[in-house]
Amino acid sequence: MAEIAVPDGVWTFNGETLRVVPGSGREVHELRKSLGELVVPLEAIAGATFEPARKGGHLRLRLRRGADPLTDAVAGSLTAPADPYRLAVPKGRTGAAEYFADEIRDALTVWQTPAGPCEEFLLPGPPVPISAGAGDGDVSFDGERVRITWTGFATSVKEQAGPQEFALTDLVGVEWKPQSGVSYGCLRFRVKDEGPAKQPQKDPHCVSWGMQRFGGTTALVAAAVLARIPRRAELPPPPSTPGEVEVVLRHLAELGELHRAGVLTDEEFSTAKQALLRRME
Repeated sequence: MAEIAVPDGVWTFNGETLRVVPGSGREVHELRKSLGELVVPLEAIAGATFEPARKGGHLRLRLRRGADPLTDAVAGSLTAPADPYRLAVPKGRTGAAEYFADEIRDALTVWQTPAGPCEEFLLPGPPVPISAGAGDGDVSFDGERVRITWTGFATSVKEQAGPQEFALTDLVGVEWKPQSGVSYGCLRFRVKDEGPAKQPQKDPHCVSWGMQRFGGTTALVAAAVLARIPRRAELPPPPSTPGEVEVVLRHLAELGELHRAGVLTDEEFSTAKQALLRRME
């Protein structure tokens, strides 16, 4: 059994599961407090690292894609201090954090846990009913239907559209982004057969905010909905990493050379090019 207890929270690992309990102090983000205790099975974990900093560092857990609805819903946008899988470690406990990360990595090696995507979620997602408010709207989800009502900050477009309600069976995905710079944060529900995406402030399928960095606890609503959408195959793939983009660009250059040399026909070149470009979407 390995355990690390710091003001930011307590992590306990028994070789099979990792128990994550957020701290209760004022400096602990409201999203983590609202999410509460998590029990993460070893098979959901892709890796663990300690990231040192001047005043200590962070113990960070990396989950497999498809293992946790919250991780998939935020798509890497939920950074400290709101990230429940990142523990702030003070300077005097860095050695314990490094040992803790080693224990998880050793268990992953011993049990040869795969690092690839999961076919089904291994964590259940936040319980329902659940609700949150941020910026121009309040959103709730009871396990079967999503409801949005507008606040005084909503644009005339949303006010004219009126309150929104979507059955879970009509949804094909959820998009969540934090506020960043001049860009609005948003929680958008992707509805079957909808048209092109609109600006967050004008999309009645979307709650948006321009002040709160993480939009309160809206990410938890996103995770609760995503955990219960039946056809996960329709969800978009994660963004390409810089390394993947570099590989695709290199292959595109090679295809161009083969096309110019006459090895590939116009049709073969076009088909192969489109297949590579889809990997970057």
